[in-house]
Amino acid sequence: MRERTVQFYEIVDLVNADQVRVHQRNWQSVLLEVGNAKLDERTHTTPDQTLVGTVHGSETDGDHLLLHKVKREGEWLSTMNMETGEWRELELRAAEGYLDTTVIAFLGFGNVIGLMQGSVSAPSHKSLENWINGLQIFTRPILVRALMTRAEVERLAVASGASRIEIRLGAHKAEALSKKDGRLARMLRTAAQDFGDVKITVTISVPRGGGRDDERRVLREELSELADVMPDAAEVAKANLVYANAEGGEYVRLSEFVEHHITAKRRVPTVDDQGNSVRILSAVQVIMGASAEHEDELRRAAGVQD
Repeated sequence: MRERTVQFYEIVDLVNADQVRVHQRNWQSVLLEVGNAKLDERTHTTPDQTLVGTVHGSETDGDHLLLHKVKREGEWLSTMNMETGEWRELELRAAEGYLDTTVIAFLGFGNVIGLMQGSVSAPSHKSLENWINGLQIFTRPILVRALMTRAEVERLAVASGASRIEIRLGAHKAEALSKKDGRLARMLRTAAQDFGDVKITVTISVPRGGGRDDERRVLREELSELADVMPDAAEVAKANLVYANAEGGEYVRLSEFVEHHITAKRRVPTVDDQGNSVRILSAVQVIMGASAEHEDELRRAAGVQD
């Protein structure tokens, strides 16, 4: 079972070269029109590639888009029997084409999509952008851009503690810690000096249970000292921050301190127990599962209120 990446993007309008977020579009209605369209009406051809949209229906998750890139007639394609070593060329028939396919799920908020490529040569988010604009599905051109986590350094100031932190930086960035005196900064700086040009990851976790408030407070303070350098120097910087609620209890919230493209790696089954192909169905289920797991993060990144 191969591991694949679910990538999340948002679709925005281009207005006089500005990228503008708009209200949530009715993507199920768009997909219904695409599903009812003739082949040439859902095909966009450029000198570089031919893109075809196909709608895949799911009883539980609604409709989704399969975006295909048609392989060129001049490409040399062949198959091999991996048991016998027998090799043969694939002949392209006049009315058929070989496809690279990407599965795209349109989520119910923020014009956010989850995308999974079937191969490295399968359509990318830019291919989706070109296909939508090429078919003139909307009156204005759109842009598909990576959905990025927002650096939430300011949340360190209002948290009462941190129960877990993770920070990673390359040795070439350790110079940013030269004027920091805290234990966490010294640990990272010393590791860079001792091991040379390596990536350093430090994870510190305070065990659950009462009587740990001081340890969580100190851990937050150590991380707070790096607030001004993390966004630029760190590759990864995140923490489970602890906050007091109105009832006198506590709650924990994951905060990220470095912007990055929101993705999720998942294993995707290709066949069921009977040997039937379930690649597309599995991809849809994996995308929807990953989007549910990351929904809070996706909503924050897209600027969508709960």
